[in-house]
Amino acid sequence: MSQTATSKNNHPFWDIIRTVPNFPKEGIDFYDITPLLYAHVDAVIDALLDALPEGLLDEVDSLVGIEARGFVFASLLAGRLGKSMMLLRKPGKLPPPVANKAYALEYGSDTLEIQEGLPSAKVLLVDDILATGGTLTTALELCKQAGHEVAGALVLLDLVELHDPFPVPVYKVLDG
Repeated sequence: MSQTATSKNNHPFWDIIRTVPNFPKEGIDFYDITPLLYAHVDAVIDALLDALPEGLLDEVDSLVGIEARGFVFASLLAGRLGKSMMLLRKPGKLPPPVANKAYALEYGSDTLEIQEGLPSAKVLLVDDILATGGTLTTALELCKQAGHEVAGALVLLDLVELHDPFPVPVYKVLDG
């Protein structure tokens, strides 16, 4: 269900993304996309749009940005496309009413919240990296709980070997 992505060995973004070993904990390699965003925002947004199949954005009403780096991509895409945007935030950041769900990370646990009461929409989840899948799975479940239909997920980097198959299509720029 995934679109074709560019592997770590043959995409110029890999020359810009910084790998930070043992962060945020021992045994985890953190992919720092900050240098990529610093000087290449247009190229990143173009690459994200190119990762999507033709016609998908015609069906999508809203982009769902996942805290925190997913906000960057979702807001830039929403602005360029003229689409609405919803936020998935950490607890206490959105005004009530909200739905929330706790989930496991590769290095701990967290909780996400979504505002309830927004009009039902067909949405595209947007985040920076798909690792174990806990965050995106939680986002998918929360969107459904809030009455939205999820068309898929768009990520800059998919760490394919760290997660099971995802229940909706995952569109990506890079495989890690």
